[in-house]
Formats: sequence, C-alpha cells, structure tokens
Amino acid sequence: MLTVLVFTPTAVALLLLALPPRTPVQALRAVWAATAAVELGLVVAVWAGYETGGGTQYEVRARWIPNAGVGYHIGVDGLSLPLLALTCVLFLACALHSLRENRRFREFAALFLFLQTTCLGLFVSLDLILFFVFFDLSIVAMYFVIAGWGHRDAKAAALKFFLYTFLGSLALLLGFIGLYLAAAPHTFDMVDLTRQNPLADRPAHAAPVLFAIVLGLAVKTPTVPFHTWLPPAHTEAPAAGSAILAGVLLKMGTYGFLRIAMPMLPDAWRRYALVLVVVGVLSVLHGALVALAQTDFKRMIAYTSVNHMGYILLGIGAAAQAAGTSAQARSLAITGSVTQMVSHGLITGALFLLAGALYERGRTYDMGAYGGVAATAPAFAILTGAAAFASLGLPGFSGFIAEFQIFTGALGPQPLATALSVLGILLTAGLFLRALRKILTGPPRPPNPSGAPRAFQDLRAHEYAGVAPLLVLAVILGIAPRFLLDVIEPASHAILEQLAR
Repeated sequence: MLTVLVFTPTAVALLLLALPPRTPVQALRAVWAATAAVELGLVVAVWAGYETGGGTQYEVRARWIPNAGVGYHIGVDGLSLPLLALTCVLFLACALHSLRENRRFREFAALFLFLQTTCLGLFVSLDLILFFVFFDLSIVAMYFVIAGWGHRDAKAAALKFFLYTFLGSLALLLGFIGLYLAAAPHTFDMVDLTRQNPLADRPAHAAPVLFAIVLGLAVKTPTVPFHTWLPPAHTEAPAAGSAILAGVLLKMGTYGFLRIAMPMLPDAWRRYALVLVVVGVLSVLHGALVALAQTDFKRMIAYTSVNHMGYILLGIGAAAQAAGTSAQARSLAITGSVTQMVSHGLITGALFLLAGALYERGRTYDMGAYGGVAATAPAFAILTGAAAFASLGLPGFSGFIAEFQIFTGALGPQPLATALSVLGILLTAGLFLRALRKILTGPPRPPNPSGAPRAFQDLRAHEYAGVAPLLVLAVILGIAPRFLLDVIEPASHAILEQLAR
C-alpha cells in the first residue's frame, strides 16, 4: 500500500511526459487532479486501517544495498501519518488551484507529481539513506519549480534555495555516516539505530554527529540564522510552489528532529536542548518582527513561516529539558509540535494560494497597490481574513490547539522562553491586521497591471476549490482535534521513552 502511495505520482508523471504533444491541456489537467485525488483516497484508506497506539504499521522491508547496510524500509506511525495526509491534501489543493496554468502545463504537472513522490517517500522512510535520497530529490524538484515558473528574479532565488539546502543536506549526510560508523553492526536502518543508541557512552563523538544532523535539518526548516534563502524563494516561486515549499518541504526539517535526532541521539539532545530552545525563540521573534516590516504580502507570509517553525523548536527543545515536570507536560510539547506542523501546512498553504490569486489580478504583491478589495471580492476577503486569523492562533482554528499545547508543555521547564514566544502571537496579530486593512478595506483601488485600471475580480471556482477545503480542515482541527491527537499522542509518548534512556 505505501509503495503504491509513494510511487504512483511519479508513474503518472512519466505517463504525462510520454503522451503525444497534441494531447489537450484539459486532459492533462484532469489526469493531474485525478491522481492527486486518488492519492488522498489512498492515504485516507491507510488512516482508516491504522491502529492507534500500534507503533509502526504498513511496514515494508527489502534488500537494497546490503553490503552498505542500506535497505528499502518504509512504514508509518503517529508522527508520519498526519504529515502524509497533509501532503496529499496540499498537493490536491495545488492541482485544483493550478487548473488555469498555461505555461508548459505538461512539465509543470509532471514536476509536481514527482515532487509529491519525494515528499511522501521521505515521511515513510525508515532508512537514513532512503530518507536522504528523498530529501535531496525534493530540493532538485523544487529548484526547477521556482526557476521554471517563478517571477522576475526566479533563477537567482532558485539558485540560492538550492545552494543553501543542498549544503545542508551534505551536513546531514555526514551526520548519518557518523551514526552508521558508531553502530554495531553497521546499519542505516532507523529502527535499529534507535534501538541501539550507538553513541550513548561517547559524548565527544555524539556532539559533532548531532551538530551535523541539526545543521542540515535547521537549514531545511529553516531557523534563524539559516533562513535567508526562504523569503526570496517564496516571493519568486509560483503560488502552488510556495504552498508546497511552506506546507510540506519545511516540515521535512522539523520531522527529522523528531524522527532522527531525538530518538537516535537522546543523550546529546538532552545536553544541547537549551540551544534549540534559544534558536526557537529567536526564530519566533525575528520572524514576526521582520514580517511586521514587510510591504510585500507574500514576503510577509514567508517570514511568518520562520515564526511558526520557531514554536516547533521551542516545543521539542523544552520537552527534553522538562526533567522536573510531568510526562504529560513533556508529551504535550511534542504533540503540539506535530500538530503545529499540520496546522501551519494547512493555513500557510491557503495563504500562499490566496497570495497567488492576488498577484494574478494585480501583478504585484505590494500591499500598498491594493485597497477596498472586500467591496468587489467578498469571497477573497472572507477567506483571506479567515486564513490570517487562523495563522495568528485564534481559538476555533488548528493553530490555537497547536500553540496552546506547545506553551503548556514548555512553560514549566522554560518559563522565560515561553513568555517571549507568546509575544510572537501579538506581533503576528499586528502584522496580519495591518495587511488586511491595507488590502481589503478603504476606498476601492483597482489593480493596474497593464495601464488600465479594472475591478478586482473575486475568486474563480478552481481557486476557491483549492483554498476553502484547507481552511475548513483548519476549523475542524480547531474544534474537534481528537481524531488527530489520538494518532499523535502515542508516538509522542514513544519519543519520550526513547529520550529518557
């Protein structure tokens, strides 16, 4: 089941590229959307068959490079299953939102289908080299998305994105090799490495291995000070590319902290967890403050991603320092971090798709170029307002559930860091309210992309179909999160057990 789920998009991508050149673009659009819908159906079937608290399930093991201790080992648990579902939801939303894309649509759709395989493959990987292969291939695919379908400075932004994240992946590979060499017998299998804890009694060796892994994952997340590739990449990428970059690719970094760094290097993680907490707080405050200074709507959203990823680092760092607090509090911090990954993907994905609709009408992201949009585009105004309030953690949305758990779990061991991070919510509220005031309210100011002002058109059916379900899911998770938390919480307890060794 998992192998089919992972590789079906790439098989369809090859099929699209093999179709005759005169194939109607409507058929290509239908194939992409149908494939994304089938993938979502498959992940729903996996979720329906998943036994809560049953550990790793749907496991597949096969020999791949046995002499090097590398195998094809995949499976899902409470950490990966929510991210699989998020990935399929966002790729379907992007497929629907891109139904009017006319620039080399065949290649565009094929590239996104391949990118979906890399994202799904990473979240089910239980072998470090398999994880690394999907990690690197996602960088390549996103590079071509930004360079091929981005805006004016797309190639420079794509190159910066590639160099930063590829260098980070090399550091990650060095860390993986360090774990491999420490294991006896040598292996890259995540399950075996977690069980062995090979660097438990060698702190001098564990520290550089942890540093290499954390560096690679921090660049991908990204955290301060490795975040400078993110704003230009988001600003220049097409709307669907930005939604996937923020909604899925950034989660590869935070997921790696929970899947690899914490359980495989528990002693070193506990020893240096305070560093992660400090970096998390800096990311929260820096992301929010710099976002507050932006006049570019899309660039502002990009900096809020740095802010939201900082909350996750605060949660997973504080969980390792909570020796004097209850296991429930430590579990809350980790559960909240995973919930934040899902919540951020849904909400920020919606915001970037809405930013794409804004750009298509006005050919600019400058908030000062718009005004009074709510008068002529009520659906756009309602969804943008809902996404903004969801992003700042308003009760009733998934962001509130995630941040409440993180703050509750982190307050005991890190009261000062938690208090400083709460300021990030106030700053986020200010920056989004300012953006809504500039774009939606005031006298109507039609965009003027071609010299002749015209009324701001409301969302089209395909744009609405891409954005609205994401926000509906954010509301469902904000009101009735139990079905998600029931999956995540047992995995959080398992991580704490591994961390306590």
